[in-house]
Amino acid sequence: MTLLRRPAVRRFLTGLLGVYLLFGPVSAAAEAGMPWGPPVLLLGAACAGCFLWALRGGDVRRATLLLAVPLAGGLALNVVEYYSGLGLLYPLLIAAPLRARTGPAVLMVVVAVAGTGGQGLLLGMQGWEVMGNVFGMAYAAVLAFLVRHMRVIREQGAALAESRAGEAVLADRARLAREVHDILAHSQSAQIVHLEGARLLLERGEDPAAALDRVNRAVRLARTGLEETRRALDALRGQELPLAERLERLAVEFRSATGAPCAVSVTGDLGSLRAGARLAVARTAQEALTNARRHAPGAAVSVALRRAGDWCELRVRDTGGAPDRPVASEGGYGLVGMRERAELIGGSLTARPGAEGFEVLLRVPA
Repeated sequence: MTLLRRPAVRRFLTGLLGVYLLFGPVSAAAEAGMPWGPPVLLLGAACAGCFLWALRGGDVRRATLLLAVPLAGGLALNVVEYYSGLGLLYPLLIAAPLRARTGPAVLMVVVAVAGTGGQGLLLGMQGWEVMGNVFGMAYAAVLAFLVRHMRVIREQGAALAESRAGEAVLADRARLAREVHDILAHSQSAQIVHLEGARLLLERGEDPAAALDRVNRAVRLARTGLEETRRALDALRGQELPLAERLERLAVEFRSATGAPCAVSVTGDLGSLRAGARLAVARTAQEALTNARRHAPGAAVSVALRRAGDWCELRVRDTGGAPDRPVASEGGYGLVGMRERAELIGGSLTARPGAEGFEVLLRVPA
């Protein structure tokens, strides 16, 4: 197909088609003799010119009007010499479905096929010759309409693919924008609360130790927010870590901060997991570990991620949870927020006391 787009090749094919279109009129002009030969040749040249002009593209209505000229000319040439007009009519049967609207194209095909068949009968041609011409022309027209249908399907498929790609890009941008917004909104609002509390304590001259504690909490929140923002930006740049590695890093951070054991197990193929599902798994695991660190210090934790058919399950368990323990942690974004995030992508999240402690279970579509 690239070869056909070259100007030299297109000019050669156009010249070849022009010679083919003029072959019939030249034959009819020779058959007509003088004085009808020159007008017949002029008619053939006009028909060939209009046909080539219609193939150049542009307005569909103009192309339809131009194709009407070789239609009439081909039928007129058949009267002079029966087969001389077919050199114009066969290319017309192929071009009309591709260049004209459906209604006019069908009309031109019917006129060309019926007119050629009727002329053959009126001129006393053999029945088998007439039928051969009619079926041959109808076959060419059907093939042209099939090519047109395939082209329409291809264009619709390309448009649909482009639309879906655009929607995916917009959805990914919206997801990342929501992620950065959540990080900054939660982190900075909590920082403001702590700093405002520290300011009030210092203004009143009350409990400098409590004021310092609030400042330290605000600093930790700022660092956490900065780290989360960096991770979101890495995802935007396509530098997101594999999910198993992210979970292992979270476990290392947990063990380093608490000294308690934290085991990670990952089973199943996670390579095809969608971006929204990967993000929900990573955020939920982070929040669950933060929750365990604050409300069950020293408790052992296990993080299990597995792919089960069309679903992906994350289970985080610890051995030190209390039945009435909260499901939101300071500095995190809360398991309630994680539940909302899971529901946005068609998943679910439950946080409840388990047999030995506390359990968080996330299910997201894979």
